[in-house]
Amino acid sequence: MGLLERYQDRVEELIHTVRETQHDNIKAAGRLMAESIENGGVIFVSPVVHGADGDVLYRGGGPLFYKRFNWKLNVESTSRTRDRSGIDTNMEGLGAYVIKASSLKPGDVLIVSSVSGRTANVVDLAYEAKKMGIKVIAFTSMAYAKEVDAVHSSGLKLYEIADLTMDNCAPPAEGMLQVDGIEAPFAAASGIASDYLLWCMAAETVEILLSHGKTPAILKSANYPGGNDYNKKVMEPQYEKLGW
Repeated sequence: MGLLERYQDRVEELIHTVRETQHDNIKAAGRLMAESIENGGVIFVSPVVHGADGDVLYRGGGPLFYKRFNWKLNVESTSRTRDRSGIDTNMEGLGAYVIKASSLKPGDVLIVSSVSGRTANVVDLAYEAKKMGIKVIAFTSMAYAKEVDAVHSSGLKLYEIADLTMDNCAPPAEGMLQVDGIEAPFAAASGIASDYLLWCMAAETVEILLSHGKTPAILKSANYPGGNDYNKKVMEPQYEKLGW
């Protein structure tokens, strides 16, 4: 069997595993998100693995209730090469600043992602969000997270902080396939699985809202005839007025 066929088989196996093991978590995420939306909350999606968030944010077929959450800190400090090994560069505490500087409020939902479960700035963001009454849904690989140590001063990893954890079922260190002659495992798993999970969560949330008599705003493709006008004149005003 060629590498292409091996990869395709492994992806099918991955999606099957996620579907079978995360069904209850997907249902719970839908309930959590729908409840937040109905109570005036917002569903914020921070960067998920290496871009899965971009597949659900403001795009044709996507729900308008998914909203982007991201932040950047730019520091200009050009100099000659310097030894900074004796300086404490711990960045904990930025999470609190970021949340306070944003439009996040108690009762909102914040989706965060760290495949290893210990990425310092992600864990810090989740830790501070929880303290402020924000619901946190974490995307991680439980197999990976259980093989590494926490780096946050709380001693916690992402799944130990979040209200709900979505396991993307990626293997430790991500790669799904061993290939003769290549040392590192080939083909990352977390992006495909996380994209699938985000859409599953959206589907469950949409179904709950519909069952409660609330029709959520779903975008048309902006490049399809009439799509952009529909989004701007119908869907966006609906979301601004109703919150779904």
